[in-house]
Amino acid sequence: MRIVLVAVLLGSAACTPVEMRGETPAALPVAAACNAESLGDLVGKRASDARADVMQKRSGARTLRWIAPNTAVTMDFRADRLNVYVDAKGRIERFTCA
Repeated sequence: MRIVLVAVLLGSAACTPVEMRGETPAALPVAAACNAESLGDLVGKRASDARADVMQKRSGARTLRWIAPNTAVTMDFRADRLNVYVDAKGRIERFTCA
């Protein structure tokens, strides 16, 4: 009987609303957006890890995603991600930030 009573009390305590007092916590910092406009000189060049580092630094992107022909990609938007589209031969075609 005691176990049932304790379980009921704990279950009802979990549903009790909590009142927050004081200042509202500061908003999380906005992720840095990428800028693909400065990468035009890399179009037509072979994709490589060394170029990936350069592209990421120059664009300000936090992440980079290679997209080859017929590759399935998620449609989620991330302002801090650089998408690098490459052709079947591994040459860079274009860039987008998303």
